[in-house]
Amino acid sequence: EYMGTLFLPMLGRATRTLVASARRVMCAGATRAAASATVDTALLSKPWTERMPDEQFQFMRDILAAPSPVGLEAAMTEGVIRPSLQPVIPSSWAFRRFVGASSLVLDTQPAAAALPRAERPLTVMVVGHSDKIRMQVRSIADDGKIYIDTDSFLPLTLLGNEAILFSESRERPGSYRALRGGTVEALGAIHFAPPALRAGDRGVTKEQIYLELLVHGPERKKQVEALGIRVGDTLLMDRPIKRGVWPNTFQGAYLDNGLGCFVTAEAARLAAQAPASIENIRCLFTWASYEEIGRFGSTVIASELRPDVVLAIDVNHDFHAAPGVSDKRFPPVEMGKGISYSVGAVASESLNTMLQKVAAGHGLPVQRDVVGRDTGTDAMSAVLGGVDAAVASIGVPVRNMHTISEAAHTGDVLAAVHAVSLTLRHMSANRVTRQTFEEAHPRLSEKRM
Repeated sequence: EYMGTLFLPMLGRATRTLVASARRVMCAGATRAAASATVDTALLSKPWTERMPDEQFQFMRDILAAPSPVGLEAAMTEGVIRPSLQPVIPSSWAFRRFVGASSLVLDTQPAAAALPRAERPLTVMVVGHSDKIRMQVRSIADDGKIYIDTDSFLPLTLLGNEAILFSESRERPGSYRALRGGTVEALGAIHFAPPALRAGDRGVTKEQIYLELLVHGPERKKQVEALGIRVGDTLLMDRPIKRGVWPNTFQGAYLDNGLGCFVTAEAARLAAQAPASIENIRCLFTWASYEEIGRFGSTVIASELRPDVVLAIDVNHDFHAAPGVSDKRFPPVEMGKGISYSVGAVASESLNTMLQKVAAGHGLPVQRDVVGRDTGTDAMSAVLGGVDAAVASIGVPVRNMHTISEAAHTGDVLAAVHAVSLTLRHMSANRVTRQTFEEAHPRLSEKRM
């Protein structure tokens, strides 16, 4: 049957996240009154050096599994993230929704929005993007093959993998049906491949990619159309994450950028456990849409809410493990060795300095990345939105980006969670303001070593 909205299949998962969230807050006998001490105790154990607990891993899996393609992100933002955080946040905090997309913001001081910018506390936007690469039906052939647009996926990596097709009802626009079991194909069999392709001298093109539903019999195109499938329908790869063979690793689809959303959600949860630890700053925990097609969602949010600081959480490449690119001399960013922070583009040197000092003070592993003209992440949102803000781009190194088998290290993910949390606490404890950043720009003419 058709679903009323795209995120209805997530109701069971959302319910689990409500329970999991409540359990996390009550874990080890912690209560809101003792939340600050609970956080401090957790930091003494350095969670990023330990195995991610199964309950926390399941929450990460739920976020990454939410069907949230570009433009249809509500399954994640409204189906998983909001119900998981709503029971644990202080009553003074508020969620903010948007008209043009299903982006979501959790505001820790919503009353500050009415104040002139000069009178507001330091406003920090922590942002991960909730949209996934969106494949779409572009043509239905007479033989029943459903040709699809692969968008930013590497076509060859999709072959033979299962996908979910979300078809919109003709009779009830806005209602969707999830059709599972189809596989992404291109050639049919190696026997039909031209010699150059079989030898590896030529690759598969995106125009060859189609969804195979095993339709047979007469008038196959009409059979497909009778299922309600039509041009424009959305597809997502069906590969939830699972733990990897090597300790503390995991793999699956859509780490880009479910990981940024998970980190943002967990940082918000830690802040909710100890709200006094961030009382001197205003936090905007943000899950933005449209990043994969140009970072439009975060740009709109930055333009509307005008943060003073932007901490963008996204994935980065494990350049060390990338095959056949050693001659390109990429930065030595590596999975399992901590988060990366970007140097270059619009990244704030003073904010990067703060991140490094916070990380060093707590034994958090960090790596330095070089980005040139563009961070490639939502860290660009402020400047693209015409907002004066200090920004940083934090990355979780992954392998096989934009494939169905993206892989990462749970230690890096947890390091990102605590790097964000500790940086927010540092800003609040030290009463960092806009003026702090205005006066902190380094001068290369001054020798300070």
